[in-house]
Amino acid sequence: MKNTKIIQDLEKLGIKGNYEVVYNPSYEELYQAEVSLENQGFEKAELTESGAVSVKTGIFTGRSPKDRYIVQDDVTRDTIFWDGKVNLPTTPEIFGSCKELVANQLSEAKKIYVVDAFCGTNADTRLKVRFIMEVAWQAHFVTNMFIRPSHYELENFGEPDFTVINGSKTTNPNWEAQGLHSENFIMFNLTEKLQIIGGTWYGGEMKKGMFAMMNYYLPLKGMASMHCSANVGEKGDVALFFGLSGTGKTTLSADPKRYLIGDDEHGWDNNGVFNYEGGCYAKVIDLSEEKEPDIFRAIKRDALLENVVINNGVADYTDGSITENTRVSYPIYHINKIVLPSKAGHAKKIVYLSADAFGVLPPVSILNEDQAQYHFLCGYTSKLAGTERGITEPQPSFSPAFGEAFLTLHPTMYSKTLIGKMKEHGAKAYLVNTGWNGTGKRISLKDTRAIIDAIIDGSIDNAPKTQVPIMNLEIPTELPNVSAGILDPRDTYENASVWEEKAKDLASRYIKNFEQYCDTEEGKKLVASGPQLQEQTI
Repeated sequence: MKNTKIIQDLEKLGIKGNYEVVYNPSYEELYQAEVSLENQGFEKAELTESGAVSVKTGIFTGRSPKDRYIVQDDVTRDTIFWDGKVNLPTTPEIFGSCKELVANQLSEAKKIYVVDAFCGTNADTRLKVRFIMEVAWQAHFVTNMFIRPSHYELENFGEPDFTVINGSKTTNPNWEAQGLHSENFIMFNLTEKLQIIGGTWYGGEMKKGMFAMMNYYLPLKGMASMHCSANVGEKGDVALFFGLSGTGKTTLSADPKRYLIGDDEHGWDNNGVFNYEGGCYAKVIDLSEEKEPDIFRAIKRDALLENVVINNGVADYTDGSITENTRVSYPIYHINKIVLPSKAGHAKKIVYLSADAFGVLPPVSILNEDQAQYHFLCGYTSKLAGTERGITEPQPSFSPAFGEAFLTLHPTMYSKTLIGKMKEHGAKAYLVNTGWNGTGKRISLKDTRAIIDAIIDGSIDNAPKTQVPIMNLEIPTELPNVSAGILDPRDTYENASVWEEKAKDLASRYIKNFEQYCDTEEGKKLVASGPQLQEQTI
């Protein structure tokens, strides 16, 4: 009876054919399909000695933001932040044309996988999401990444709140006439509550698509929606780690001394912090058991590797020849120390992560209330190779809320909700640089973990401090178990004047970027909390 209803729902979406429906497949069913001799090309998965399967995602080894559109209509016209950069408008007619292309492709499929899952641990605010695709490993991906309903919840799932139709095998031949960026497309229709995908096999488009939708719905209800990881200590103390891909969100939240809430996407309501997801999606370039034991050991049966070079069944995590953005997705319970359900109380420590490739930012800075708001709106990091199509070397990037690519409302909506929660619960903010310094080497994971320990246990607040000029940041001069001579970035250069020139360049970028927020008195007030370019000596 269930599959009969599913087929009726698919036909309403225009997917009509002689396909077999596989509804909420088990991991064993997915595994058998993934390694089947019938599957070839990008559909085919390769078995590794760890028990995980590995797949290739084709030319798209990261998101394709220039191919992402939202239908502009009565629902979205006055709510979406139409910035001309992230949220690109399209028409209901173009969406309908692309939806038909996807439906026609799936109508020819032998099998269609339908996965019903939750986005959000909080039952009051979660989305019931239906994913539709014909590729087994894409069904595996969403099974890992979203919250798996119990048998009872599946029986009573009802109508989905949002539907994702993945037609990765189809492209749009009319894209030029329709004024689109390319033949590939990722489109959202909030009136029909649909996401459609064409031309890209990259699983992250489904994951981040639903994150963008949570970023739309939750702040409008007064809740913080956050691109961050989260963990909690034995005493219930919650820490949040904001940051873009490659800054250490997943690595630093997988702390053997604490319990993981989630590694990427969270909400914060009146009851506390809650995860949107049921799994983790970690970068694995240069992964080792020594450096990141929890993530390394999570790569086993039911985990899904993406774009990792496999030699005779052995994953070579040092090989970035396919992409630097090699990934693994796995169910959250592959991490030993987790919180289930994935939620906890209110956060007390807020960590902004920046992978500064230019050697300017200190390894850690202590932020006051205004600085917390300033640096949240800036969201500075360096975009690292592979995280987006076309990014081949580090680029300076300002990404408001440390997640500009996924924001559907004006950035100040996310600042307002987060800072409001921080004030309400007495949370403190810190800026941590997981990038490079004057040695030309990346700050070691060992030192960064020791810095995080000092933040969590509060010892950083009692440490001796000094001011870093130009960047206008307060830093500790010593911390337990942190290498001597790295806390002040000026000390890592043979000549501090080199740091000064680099700092002036980065400060000017901060100042120019923040001009967009200076059309209000509140924004103008925050300027004094950011970098300053007046004459200073170091």
